[in-house]
Amino acid sequence: MMADTSNPSKLRHIPLLIILCVAVVGAFTLGDYLTFETLRDNRESLLAFRDQNFGLMLLTYAAIYVLIVSFSLPGAAVATVTSGFLFGLWVGAATSVISATVGASVIFLAARWGVGASLSARLDASEGTMRQIRDGLRSNEISVLFLLRLVPAVPFFVANLLPALVGVKFRNFLWTTALGIIPGGLVYTSIGVGLGEVFDRGESPDLSLLWEPQIIGPILGLCALAALPIVIKAVRGRKDIYKR
Repeated sequence: MMADTSNPSKLRHIPLLIILCVAVVGAFTLGDYLTFETLRDNRESLLAFRDQNFGLMLLTYAAIYVLIVSFSLPGAAVATVTSGFLFGLWVGAATSVISATVGASVIFLAARWGVGASLSARLDASEGTMRQIRDGLRSNEISVLFLLRLVPAVPFFVANLLPALVGVKFRNFLWTTALGIIPGGLVYTSIGVGLGEVFDRGESPDLSLLWEPQIIGPILGLCALAALPIVIKAVRGRKDIYKR
């Protein structure tokens, strides 16, 4: 029997299902292609094309990056480093941040339109612990969104899906994503700026630079700043309880 597609609630899940299917296929088929080795082997042709068609190269790169993020394909870190290699620090960072934000928005909207709509409605109708979690999240929405972006241990696709599933406002998701990924984006893009010299030495770029104290320290400082409103509200809430 054919599936009943007349039910709009079923059709709403199709975009997210497509993304998940492409992500799974991509994880098994593209891992060997979206690598620094591929970039090294093709760098001369890429640089020559960039010099002759800078605008087209920029648009092509942005489109590929959006697809990588939209479908959670492997190679996002490589793509970010490549932006610095091809376009320099500032143009590269701006292009990768904008592209990543667009791709993240695609996942968010697909999840919100499908599973997120029903899950958010259930949270709104919930009581007890679930209601407290929902209210706490929404009262600290901006801080939580920034933390999801700034904490390096949170996978990018998790930071895209989770907000959509709990009813976060899209406008807040959009601007916190754009700002929250800038620190990491600048670090990876800066690695790409010197990538040619790394290739000339026969080496591979060291992405562990993000965990160096002079890099991770300021990022953790931003995390603490983002978490500060949550801590202040929690302290005030306890004081109100004691007053009663």
